[in-house]
Amino acid sequence: MKILQMPDQIRYATMTTDQLRASFLLEDLFQPGKIQNVYVDLDRTVIGSAVPLQSPLALPTYPELRADFFTERRELGVLNIGAKGEVRVDSDTFELNHLDCLYIGRGKHEIVFASDDAARPAEFYLLGYPAHVEYPTRLSKREELEPVSLGASATANARQIRKHIHLEGVRSCQLVMGFTEMQPGSVWNTMPPHTHMRRSEIYLYFNMPADDRVIHLMGPAQETRHLVIANKQVAISPGWSMHAGVGTNSYTFCWGMGGENQVYNDMDPIPIKDMR
Repeated sequence: MKILQMPDQIRYATMTTDQLRASFLLEDLFQPGKIQNVYVDLDRTVIGSAVPLQSPLALPTYPELRADFFTERRELGVLNIGAKGEVRVDSDTFELNHLDCLYIGRGKHEIVFASDDAARPAEFYLLGYPAHVEYPTRLSKREELEPVSLGASATANARQIRKHIHLEGVRSCQLVMGFTEMQPGSVWNTMPPHTHMRRSEIYLYFNMPADDRVIHLMGPAQETRHLVIANKQVAISPGWSMHAGVGTNSYTFCWGMGGENQVYNDMDPIPIKDMR
């Protein structure tokens, strides 16, 4: 398992494009027939993927976790961004369609991922945080979520948010997770932007044509930089960094957070006029 250590905002100010990408972007997370995980020292986050083909894939533990099994001291969110598949958690099996999400509480010994059709595999996005409380494993279906509409077409940021794991939905110890779909003709996400020092945030961009990109804005309001992001790539945002972006085409992104609290609207807004 790769270990990724986050630069602080002092080092950030002097970094080259390649250094920024190596530190804040995961470019090749989804690999057919494999499970991949990255351990980020920021809030001790684990970001990963499982893309099973003909054979199921069992989630291993790693020496870096010093744990007998992956969720011995962790909780895990699983969002399916691919075709239909299933996740077996100990003796229970859960079917996940596109954009369904499974919350797995701490203490589960065996987690196995499978696709219904190897030619059209499930693609499971994994996001895990340390957990000091055990919550029940629960499946959250996309069609059962009430969308929240934000933005407007006039400002090219009309979007719908669906929350899977949060205080009023599937409960967790510290993980908050959901996704945002841009509406036709809108390309800006999280604009006006914000920061929140009390938790970090992870963005997975997907459902994007292969030749298109998202220009992801990051950094303090007075010293912004950007990452050019392709389909199924992940941007990592420390508490001091904004996280917003604009696409060359439509896209969806999964947002996930962990840290001191789970209050979704605990944000420090950044007026657009103050950005530099």
